[in-house]
Amino acid sequence: MTIADGTQRGKALLGRIPPDILVVLVLILSATLAFGLGILAGKDMVKAEGKDGFWIEQLPEKPLPSAGGPAAAIEAVKVAKPAVPVATSGTYLASKNGTKYYLPTCGSAKRIKPENIVWFQTKAEAEAAGYGPAANCPGL
Repeated sequence: MTIADGTQRGKALLGRIPPDILVVLVLILSATLAFGLGILAGKDMVKAEGKDGFWIEQLPEKPLPSAGGPAAAIEAVKVAKPAVPVATSGTYLASKNGTKYYLPTCGSAKRIKPENIVWFQTKAEAEAAGYGPAANCPGL
């Protein structure tokens, strides 16, 4: 098969397709191509920003109108919690999710994520909060 034969067969095939359907096929293919390129460009932009590409946005809560019914009953039961001051430094630290407290120099303490750290000034304060001393932390 030569190039001329391939060209002739291609023209014969295109000649059998109605022009309206050909236009619709070209539009669908170009739209699909544009969508795919947009997805790829978005992934590249996210990588350039140093993000992993998945995120969840916290939308602001809109207050529900208190017009009676179940929504009003739920709003009436909700009790506002007073803001508890959070210490940002101290002598001992623990994880929100753990059961042990550490000195800041302990190796295990360095693996706690900053957003999960709870600080205490004394051992008694940490034990009153339900934490016990870490066995692998010298000096406790």
